[in-house]
Amino acid sequence: MYKVLIIDDEEPLREAISILGDWKGLQVSSVLEATNGKSGLEMIESHRPDLVVVDMKMPEMNGVEFLRVVEKQYPELLTIVISGYNDFEFTRQAIHSKVVDYLLKPINRQDLNQTLRKAIDLLEAKREIRQESITKNIAYNMSLPKLKEKIYFSIIEGSFKKGNNHAFLSLIGGDDPNHRFGALVLRVLNMEGIRDSRFNHDVELLYFAVENVINEMSGDGLQCFSFVNPKQEREIIAIYTISGGYPQDWTFRSEQLMKQVVSNLSKLFGILSAGGVGHPCSDPLELAHSYEAARLSVLEIDLLKMKGSGVIGTHEKLSVRDIHSLTSRMPIIRNALESGNLNHARTVLGEFARKVQSSDSFSLGDADRMIREVVVLFNDIALELGVPADSTPPSSGERALRALGVGTDFSTFEQFEHLLMKVLERYSTQIREKMAGNRPFSVDDIKEYIDNHYFEDIKISMFTEKYFLSREYLMKLFKQQFGFGIHEYVQKVRMDKAQKLLDDPGLKIQDISDMLGYKDKNYFSKAFRNYYSISPSEYRNQIIKDKK
Repeated sequence: MYKVLIIDDEEPLREAISILGDWKGLQVSSVLEATNGKSGLEMIESHRPDLVVVDMKMPEMNGVEFLRVVEKQYPELLTIVISGYNDFEFTRQAIHSKVVDYLLKPINRQDLNQTLRKAIDLLEAKREIRQESITKNIAYNMSLPKLKEKIYFSIIEGSFKKGNNHAFLSLIGGDDPNHRFGALVLRVLNMEGIRDSRFNHDVELLYFAVENVINEMSGDGLQCFSFVNPKQEREIIAIYTISGGYPQDWTFRSEQLMKQVVSNLSKLFGILSAGGVGHPCSDPLELAHSYEAARLSVLEIDLLKMKGSGVIGTHEKLSVRDIHSLTSRMPIIRNALESGNLNHARTVLGEFARKVQSSDSFSLGDADRMIREVVVLFNDIALELGVPADSTPPSSGERALRALGVGTDFSTFEQFEHLLMKVLERYSTQIREKMAGNRPFSVDDIKEYIDNHYFEDIKISMFTEKYFLSREYLMKLFKQQFGFGIHEYVQKVRMDKAQKLLDDPGLKIQDISDMLGYKDKNYFSKAFRNYYSISPSEYRNQIIKDKK
């Protein structure tokens, strides 16, 4: 709807225009009146009409003076001139002021409404153009962050071509010689846990919160623009821009910024993060080097020294260190998984973890590499033992862990070891299910296993997991078949072996205890006495007497 102001010192003419105008058809909601140019300007200032119908000859301020003021102060305001004088001076000013039309008195209905319609059409056209411009500006402002993100990321990954895209550099301030650019890298260590506990399982909301914290750190000549790395999970990149100051201060200020970001994320949301700072550069096209330096400083953080809190990496590389690999232990783990002995596989993996933990250093980058290696090695074992290829996860780090249903968070070495154990258990389940489906169960298999592995720590859970049968059912079947419970039979086999080994005087009782899988000599002696009502030493002495 539109507002129209009629300015004329003659009330009959104002009334005539009010009566003759087709205001409803023209979508005019309000018709205002003023008696001269001066009061008309006051009405314009207070009511902001869209169209003014003005008489050229009036007291105090005539139409010519009025149009000159409007031309300067309200250049967008549309005007229609009405005059009873065929005067060239009035016509010249009307033309100069770009009025919509010039009407002579007396006014008739048709001429008036045709002129009014012409003005309203102009208003509607302007409104459409203005709305289109606003829409474009909104779209531009909404898309600008995405555009900046694409520019920065294309520079970081090396696909930005300066020759073809030079104009885009102005959007990131690249045309300002006083700007210095640098990259920050932030890795969220407890992403899954904090996503579920604080952000209602919404990772996008978590990322949004992190980006806001980073961007709000801007100030004092340092600005930040952050975004999620689309090719690296749990990594957020922040580009900082510094203007002013001295070169020796730039690195210090960016490092202080990173420390503050890590601290604030922990205080506000409980987010644990590892941060890295890239060196500042004068050319934005050198951001790829700054990003790589920041990323490497994160990967070089020593996991063995992390205590489950936020941490900032340095540009100092860790000392030369061992490259730990599980490859040499995989045959043992494979045999354990094939035979259904998950506990033995856990022991092997645990010993490997202890060796890693006792080393001088083990970085976040080492941990990432080990996750990839472990997935590849276990995939190979699973495929060799008949697990279908479509049941094994992709060999791509965190996506593989997620496909296995294993949490990917870790901010201490103990949590990392727990992650590896979970991977082992998931593959063990896949292999057990496949092997259990490939062969029918026979209780003889349990007896055969005990006969061949009596020196190991044998638990009934090994067989329940392997054959997917209940503990009670397995024990009942075994006793029906062999007349012994499973634990009783393990004890019988060990004691039978003990008798044979004691017949050899060259073997010490401690050696025999070790060969049978007992923890120590005293425990073996007690078990032997409970079974035969005589100690191993007494039994051996009795054999010697009998031989004499």
